[in-house]
Formats: sequence, structure tokens, C-alpha cells
Amino acid sequence: MNQLTELDAAEAPVIAQPTRSRARVWLATGAAIAVLVAAGQFGSSLFATATPPPPPPPSVSVSAPLQRAIDQRLNFLGQFAATSQVEIRAQVGGTLKAVNFKDGSVVQRGALLFQIDPVPYQIKVDQARAELEAANARLSLATRELTRAEELKATDAGSAQNVDQKRAEKASAAAAVNGARATLHDAMFDLDKTRVYAPFTGRIGTHLVSAGNLVAGSRAATSPTTLLTTLVSIDPVWLNFDMSEADYAAFQRDRPKGALANKVEVALGGDGAFTRQGTLDFLDNSIDRASGTIHARATLSNADTTLTPGAFGRVRLAVSGARPALLVPDAAVLTDQGDHAVYVVGKDNVVAQKKVTIGDLRGGLRVITSGLTAQDRVVVDGIPAVKPGAPITPQAGVIRFDAEQD
Repeated sequence: MNQLTELDAAEAPVIAQPTRSRARVWLATGAAIAVLVAAGQFGSSLFATATPPPPPPPSVSVSAPLQRAIDQRLNFLGQFAATSQVEIRAQVGGTLKAVNFKDGSVVQRGALLFQIDPVPYQIKVDQARAELEAANARLSLATRELTRAEELKATDAGSAQNVDQKRAEKASAAAAVNGARATLHDAMFDLDKTRVYAPFTGRIGTHLVSAGNLVAGSRAATSPTTLLTTLVSIDPVWLNFDMSEADYAAFQRDRPKGALANKVEVALGGDGAFTRQGTLDFLDNSIDRASGTIHARATLSNADTTLTPGAFGRVRLAVSGARPALLVPDAAVLTDQGDHAVYVVGKDNVVAQKKVTIGDLRGGLRVITSGLTAQDRVVVDGIPAVKPGAPITPQAGVIRFDAEQD
């Protein structure tokens, strides 16, 4: 028993050692956590002091709108058309003997285009001429017989009845002569139509029938005829276009009365410059209710033959004299679902968006018809860097009017 007590007493200090070691571990862990927290706070303070300052406001070009007196214009898209266009068809039938033109060439009025075999028609002419000669012979005989009958009656050797009969025979012979002459003219007409001529000067299309083919003809188009080719005039040309009802109202309101035949300016498709001039010489008498437009037409000279029927061109029509207007670069105008706006710089150089109404392009600039004043400062360059409500650093910009693009 004493031995056990002594053993327990001897082992007691050994059992208590782990408790003190665990306390030292907890103290070390707390010290480490404190160091880490302090390090984190120190790192946060270092990071906070390293944050860069905000960027300066973007530098953009700013200018007041350009003020300029410009005339009011209407712009349309038109299509060129020939003033004369014809389908060349045979008026008599027969074998086509020759094609006397080069496809696509310009032919002069009266130029020989096609030749149809004339032999059958020459035979008819000869027959008609022979019948006319026979009729003339009968008329000559009837004239002489009437003269003798009248001489016999004057000497009481002949009767009045015989004179009347001879007079009727002469009239019948004269009528036969007229009929034979008409038949000859008819045969000569058919013979003449075996040669097909250009009715006017113009550009001819491709030949649709080659020599050697049999063609059908009809002078009165009472039966099917053969289409040989087409011919269109080249100088002058028409430019057809349509005005909307609103544009027509502006045209009627602003254009001087009685000045329908006035100058129009035309630019060819793909050409930015209005290099040609024409005359507005036709305006239809009613508005098409289906399309809400009215048809108009201008006539242009085409001496250089560069304008082709069917091609498109842009028409510019002045409707009033010069009036003051504000202009800005077209790139400065923002578009959003049909609305238009520009950036203007206000107090403290803060940008705001201002809704505007635009007109056409003049001198490479966009006309502003409303929503802008001459005192506004408009952002004309550097627009991608601008945000409404944000400040900017304005730089003096310049707006230039390019007369060559007007």
C-alpha cells in the first residue's frame, strides 16, 4: 500500500506536464493571430495608399454651330428614261435578207436597219403597174369614143342616148384608172416596207432575228408580227421621280408661282457631286393615293451619251432663296430610334445631350433645323469619350463648309 502511494506520488508531476504545454501552445497561437491581424491591417493601409487618382476629364473638340445662309432644297431619287422608245417590227412578211447595224451602236435617223426579200413584192408592183396601164388605155379609148359620139350628135347623126352611154363608159374607165393607181401605190408601199429604217436617232439594241429567218409582218398590227430589235433615243433624256405629299406641299408653298420650268441639279448614282443641270418640265395633275406621291419629270441634255435609260440619279431642287441656318459635322449628330441629338457643353464643362431636328447635308455638314442655338457649344470631335453628365476638357474646334460638296 505504501509502495502504491509512493508510485502515485512519483508519477503525479509527470501527468501534470501536458497541461502546461497546452497552455504554451494556446499562447503562441494567439500571438501568431495577433501578428497576422496586424500584418493585414498594415497591408490594407499600404494598398489604400497605393490606389491611383481618378483620370482627368477627356479632352474633346468643341465649337459653336456654323452659321451660314443657304437655300432650301428638296432631294429625290429618280430614274432615267428615253424620251422616245420604239419596238422595230416588220410590217410585211418574208425572208430576212440582211441586218445592217452593229448591236448597241448609235444609229442615225433614216439609217437602213433590216432588209426583207423584196422579190414577191416587186412582182405585185409590176402587176399593179400593168393593170394601171391597161386602165389608162381603156380610159383613152372611152375618151375618144365619147368625143365621136358628141360630134355625131351635133350633126344629128347620133343620138343623145349614145352620148350618155359613152360618157358613162369614160367615167367607168377613169374610176378603173384610179383603182389601178391605188393598187400600184399599195404594192409599192409593201415593197418599200421590205427595207426597215430607223425612225429617229438613238441607240439600238441587239438584233433578235438573224438573216435567213422568215419574219411575220402586219401593217395594221391585226396579226402577230416579228419583233426585230428596239431603239431608244439618247439626247435629251428624261429623269422621272416622285415627290411625297409633304415635299409637294413644301414645293407648292415655297416655290415661286409660275416657275415650274426651273433648274434642277442632278448627280449620277455613286457620284457625290451634282454636276449636271436639267429643267423640271412636268408635274402630274394628281397625287397617287396608293403611294401618297405625285410624279414629276426633268429633262436633261445627254450630248455625251453617258446617261443610260434605266439608270438612277439623285435630283436636287431648290424651293426658296438663301436663309440663315446652323450647321454641324454629320458625325456630331447621334441617332437613336429615329431621334437625333448632339452633345453640348454647359456650365462647369459638363456634357448634356440635346435633341435636334436635322435637315439635309450641305457642304459636307448637317443642317440643324431646330433644337440648337448659335450660342451652344457642340462637341464636334472625340464623341466616343463623352458621357452625358460627365465633365470634359474642351478644346477649340473648327467647323468648315466645303463648297465642293454643296
